[in-house]
Amino acid sequence: MLKNKKTVFFCQECGYESAKWMGQCPGCKAWNSFVEETVSIVKKTSGTAKTYEKRQEPVLLKDIRLSQDERQTTNIGELDRVLGGGIVPGSLVLVGGDPGIGKSTLLLQVCRNLALGGAKVLYISGEESLRQIKLRADRIGSFNENLELLCETNLEVIREVLNRRKPDMVVIDSIQTMFHEEVSSAPGSVSQVRESTNILMQIAKGMGISIFIVGHVTKEGNVAGPRVLEHMVDTVLYFEGDRHASYRILRAVKNRFGSTNEIGVFEMQNTGLEEVKNPSEFMLNGKPTDSSGSVVSCSLEGTRPILVEIQALVCQSNFGIPRRTAVGTDFNRVNLLMAVLEKKVGVHLASSDAYVNIAGGMRMTEPAIDLAISLAVVSSFKDIVIPDSVLAFGEVGLSGEVRAVSMAGQRVTEAKKLGFHTVILPEVCRTSVGKNPGIEMVYVSRIQDAISYIMKKR
Repeated sequence: MLKNKKTVFFCQECGYESAKWMGQCPGCKAWNSFVEETVSIVKKTSGTAKTYEKRQEPVLLKDIRLSQDERQTTNIGELDRVLGGGIVPGSLVLVGGDPGIGKSTLLLQVCRNLALGGAKVLYISGEESLRQIKLRADRIGSFNENLELLCETNLEVIREVLNRRKPDMVVIDSIQTMFHEEVSSAPGSVSQVRESTNILMQIAKGMGISIFIVGHVTKEGNVAGPRVLEHMVDTVLYFEGDRHASYRILRAVKNRFGSTNEIGVFEMQNTGLEEVKNPSEFMLNGKPTDSSGSVVSCSLEGTRPILVEIQALVCQSNFGIPRRTAVGTDFNRVNLLMAVLEKKVGVHLASSDAYVNIAGGMRMTEPAIDLAISLAVVSSFKDIVIPDSVLAFGEVGLSGEVRAVSMAGQRVTEAKKLGFHTVILPEVCRTSVGKNPGIEMVYVSRIQDAISYIMKKR
């Protein structure tokens, strides 16, 4: 028995295989990523030799026809937006996120909507019993006979059930619990995850079944298992959000059928995940009035403008080295903007502690919020209250100039829709924005111009 097994080492990042342990992977250059696994050696017989009698021939690209109604909507607008318009038949979608974030709840809601629409759906769970799934389903709503449940982890049994039932959509919860009998490793190992995903990919493409895979994440926030798992699937979705907050953000980091910059915002309720159709209003809920160090800015996530509140607190430092803290944005970017204010504007921040926060728990790294961060820091330092009806966006350069941002017109429209009366934006965006009656637009070319305007509004 031992002669039919051997020990190999796999890289957890890219799946590189080696006969011995190495500190750095030659494939992806990751350090300490090799894990030891025991695999079985399967000898191929002559009866399994591949025949080329039914080989496929190349097809002309111009002869391939696409149908416009190819996608299947889930009736969850936020999810359809992230997927690029709906579920593509035969696609393989990976959904990752922290435990308890709402992955299984969202997929069960998708199954319910598709089943009510007449599609045949199969929910396969390797972690929960049928009664546990039933308890969650009762909180979501009523189901019909088009949704079937199966508790199984053997992929050969699952393949047989799919061949017999032929559903339109399948949910695998989760990929770390599935195993293939020909692979001797334990479920959740690199070999099992890679082989299981490969089998599910063949089923999805061969039978035209849309398959959603739930994946566990590591402490770094990545999907557990080899990095090659994300390369094999068509779409990778990540559930983000603070467990103590009610909202959840669904973000696409890979999508072969749509944009990778779209996000969907949900709110966790007793009846499941509810769509947040106006995230800007949701994020600005509870904004303090007549308070210094608070500015509203507009960031772009995909094609959707989202308004967020930038908060800053600047106070005298009690130590020799001032403290800097950034929550929800890039820490180094905040230090850079404070250096620009120190050098180009003359705001002496060298002996002050500074704390910058994006309210609501959102994380924004777009440079368009640079101007709002700078104004919030100056507002807190000088104890100036910026009017609640003022919104600012623009990228700040090292010379103190305010640079252009993309889709400035959509940002102004979003601000006007939520009742803002004044928008501070880059001068170079004047042509692209055009006239927009009903809202005052203050064009600035330097950060000093924006600060001067705020000082006049005191």
